[in-house]
This record gives sequence, structure tokens and C-alpha cells, in this order.
Amino acid sequence: MSHSANAAALSRASSNGLDKVVAAETALSHVDGEAGRLIIAGYDLEALVATHDFEATAALLWATAGLDPAPDADTVRAELGAARVAASHLVPVLLAATKGLTITEGLRAGLSLLPDDDASGKPAHIRAVGAVPVFVAALCRREAGEAAVAPNAADGHAADFLRMLRGVPGSAAEVEALNAYLVTVTDHGMNASTFTGRVIASTRAGLISSVVGALCALKGPLHGGAPGPVLDMLDAIGTRDNIKPWLVSEISKGERLMGFGHRVYKVRDPRADVFNKAVMLLTNGNERVRFARDVEQVALATLKEMKPDQRLDTNMEYYTAVLLEALGIPRSAVTAVFALSRIAGWSAHVIEQERVGRLIRPASTYVGHWPDDQAA
Repeated sequence: MSHSANAAALSRASSNGLDKVVAAETALSHVDGEAGRLIIAGYDLEALVATHDFEATAALLWATAGLDPAPDADTVRAELGAARVAASHLVPVLLAATKGLTITEGLRAGLSLLPDDDASGKPAHIRAVGAVPVFVAALCRREAGEAAVAPNAADGHAADFLRMLRGVPGSAAEVEALNAYLVTVTDHGMNASTFTGRVIASTRAGLISSVVGALCALKGPLHGGAPGPVLDMLDAIGTRDNIKPWLVSEISKGERLMGFGHRVYKVRDPRADVFNKAVMLLTNGNERVRFARDVEQVALATLKEMKPDQRLDTNMEYYTAVLLEALGIPRSAVTAVFALSRIAGWSAHVIEQERVGRLIRPASTYVGHWPDDQAA
């Protein structure tokens, strides 16, 4: 193949963001964008949410990734409780070192405080997952001018995070709603952050280093930053009378509507339905939820009218925003709270990739000058 033909072939893969390029084999999750189906470790999403809390889902992912011996939910629950307590001893160092940083940047720094290989012998995946809710809650409370709250190892992961965040326990409905969120976003195919984590894992850099890299990829607004702007959009619309005019104006200007459309899903994102149910469980259909649902319906109709050639449906960020707002989670913490769940999936992918044992080394397309071309 000539230089130009080779460059053209490879550039087709890079110009579309490596869409449809298979980068790994995984047993952890499968995304069917055409059918609007998400399978996580052998479960359809709806069935997984109905039967597993966060700890049980993490155990399932780690077992599926090949962790030996395969963990069970009760063991993971106890280990994560102990890991939260251990991570709390790092909170003073974390807060002192992260003044002026955003919550996500603070979390990045906090995870970097954890060694890849710990002298205590505690597994890195447990230490990482256990640390995130402690660090995020402490960073949120610092932002609100309040002192950090110590974890309680006896609580579940979701319940303990809500208590550390607020200083008081969440209701049973709030814990259930947060568990539904955490289970739903644990894993989602070969997305940018997961792929980043697997590339780092393939170098044998270690699990902590791999998930720090994954978090850095998640921080980008094209990957993990949409739920906050959804709330900004609802605020900007303001009233029901302004819904259609505001949407038409934004679409006419070529602006993207936050919470609509997805790189993979060509129909409604199945995660949006799970979050919609969780919101109703939590809020009992309050005014903010009714307004958000009205905006969704008008947005879908307006997009169909103004962009008939594009398949744009509600994605998970839309009801994520409404759900997390109802739980009292600040907008500045939305990406970090997403990481609170997704780190279970990242760590499972690291375990799976380390079992493969081969360095990920893709090809690239050289588009510069060739010496022989210049000579001619």
C-alpha cells in the first residue's frame, strides 16, 4: 500500500473517533445503541438495578473481571466500610493540598495520595473505591464552609456517602434512589475514560494510576460534564411559557441541547428510564420534576421538527441532573459523584486488562511530508 493510501485508510478510523474499532474483548458490559440496551456483567440494566445494590454490583464486576477468589457482596460491603475509614485519615492532607481546586480536581489529587502497592496488603480496587465517597463528601463540605464528617463502616456505601455529605442520614427512599444511580453508571462499554484506564493498565502502571488517568479523561466536558449544564439549561428556560422559544432559539444558533443525543444510543438511553423512576421514587413528582418532564417533551418534539434527519433522544445526563439535584448534591460535584460509581467499573476493567497482559499500542496516521516525496 502506498504512503497516501495507507494514510487514507488509517485516517478514516481516527476522523470518526475510532467508532466501530474494537479495542478489547470484555465480559463487563455491552452497549447496543440501536436497540437502546445496556448489559452489565450478564444482566440487563433494569434487572441489575432491581436485584443489586452498589456493593453487590461491584462484587459482580470484579468477579466477572476474573478476580480470584471471586468476591461476594457481604465481603465487599465490609471491606469498603473499612476502606472508607482508612481513607478518612487522609482527609486533612487532602484538604490542605487542594485549596483552590475544583471538587473533581481535588478528587484527582486525593486518589493520587493512594499508593499503587500498599504496605497493608489491602487490595488497590478496594482502597480506591472506598476512598472516593470520603474524599468527595469532604471536598463538598469544604466548599460549603463545613467540616468533614467521619465515615461509618457499618453503613452501606450509598447511605454513608449521603450522611458524610449532609451530616445527617438520608431517608430510605434517598438511599434507594442513590443506589439505583450508582448501580446504573458502574460501567458502560469502551467509553473514553474506561479506554484510558485500560491503556494505562496495559503498561502495568498499577490500578491506582490507571483509575487516576480514567478520572482525568472523565473530567473533560465532552465525556463527564453534561449533567451540570442540564440544570443550567432548566434554570435558563425558567418558565413553561419560555420552553419552546428558548429551545428554538438555541437550536437555531446551532447550540447543543444538554441531555439530548448520544454518541452511541440512537434511541432513548435506557439509563434515562432508570433515573426517571428513581426521581419519582425520591421526589413524589414535585414541581421541579414536572417542569423537567415538560421541557423534555417539548425538546423532543422541537428536535424532531427542526432536525428531522438526526435521531436525538433523551440521554442519561438529563435525569441524572434532576436526580442528583433532588438528592442535594451540588452541581460542582456531579462529575465526582459519577466517578464514585464508575470507579467500580474502571477497576474491573483494569483487573481484566491486566489478565490480558499485552501492552496496548495502536497505530497512527502520519500526515507529514515524506523525504522521497520532497526529493521528487
